[in-house]
Amino acid sequence: MGLVKFGDYVKEVKINIDRNNNPYEYYVAGDHMDSEDLTIRRKGLFATDDVGPAFTRLFKPGQILYGSRRTYLKKVAVADFEGICSNTTFVLETKDENKLRQRLLPFIMLTDDFTKWSISKSKGSTNPYILFSDLANYEFELPDINKQDELVKLLWQAYATKESYREMIRATDEMVKSQFIEMFGDPITNSKECVVKKGYELFAFSSGKANTRANLNDSYKYDCYGGNGTTGKSKEYLIDYSTLVIGRVGEYCGSVHCTPTYSWITDNAIYIKEFNDKDLDINYLYYLFLFLDLHRFSAKTGQPKITQEALLGIDYICPGIEEQEKYVTFAHQADKSKFELKQAIEKIDKVMRALMQ
Repeated sequence: MGLVKFGDYVKEVKINIDRNNNPYEYYVAGDHMDSEDLTIRRKGLFATDDVGPAFTRLFKPGQILYGSRRTYLKKVAVADFEGICSNTTFVLETKDENKLRQRLLPFIMLTDDFTKWSISKSKGSTNPYILFSDLANYEFELPDINKQDELVKLLWQAYATKESYREMIRATDEMVKSQFIEMFGDPITNSKECVVKKGYELFAFSSGKANTRANLNDSYKYDCYGGNGTTGKSKEYLIDYSTLVIGRVGEYCGSVHCTPTYSWITDNAIYIKEFNDKDLDINYLYYLFLFLDLHRFSAKTGQPKITQEALLGIDYICPGIEEQEKYVTFAHQADKSKFELKQAIEKIDKVMRALMQ
């Protein structure tokens, strides 16, 4: 059919509900959606959560939810239940199923071209956002309806295979955590009453530093870490040793990453500057941080933010170094299996991208 405009085939559905007479149980916020993941894996409850006044937009099963802020995150999800989202999450559906299949729409929105367009048309610098009127002008190649049906079948089959691999990764994570609990007890409640130490007895933190635009380029040598892991390559390094990085603020507050020897760490994160206890394996501490769910120690008002003081003041289970190393050996074997599964997922992603070219 040639090039067509997104807005000629896709509409934004704006059905608002009265929050004072709200019959719906669930809501979906931006942090309930994951990047490049069509499945909504989390949702909030109106009955228990403090939900802001912007959450009035109704969505229904089959409709597409699209995060209109920071669109580089590629938050595109297919609703499988009825609920409410905020007015910054677009609810989208095709205007005519006989011209554009609804089940093809999310894959169009995950293409690199669509994301580049949405980024280029976004407004604002701190929290960039796009208007639907700007998305409407995006042009893309629309296949005929028979080709669309073929693509829908292949793409959703590939996505189902990805889901099965992701489920295996999640099961592996559960196994690794279960083994920790079996050896040392629950990391939060210390159910086996193991030796515990306060964070300040074990390590000291430092804050990362903002990196200049001139120091960032994919051709540079050193990994640059923010709250959500590697964010690119840096010309210079901030530290010359391997350490643990923890997201300090925002959506990835409390996330944990292990750096290579030389790296830069941005001001969106804190990192372990030195160890006070020499009988603490950094790899063991990485898993312990993960299982402690550090996000729960973030401030409950405004934007999520975690402080060094909060993490230094809590208890950490500290078994003997030999037990730590024994556990790390087990966990690393599991990580190798996860790595192979992630490689398989990357191959499927390449096939899916090729189908949409």
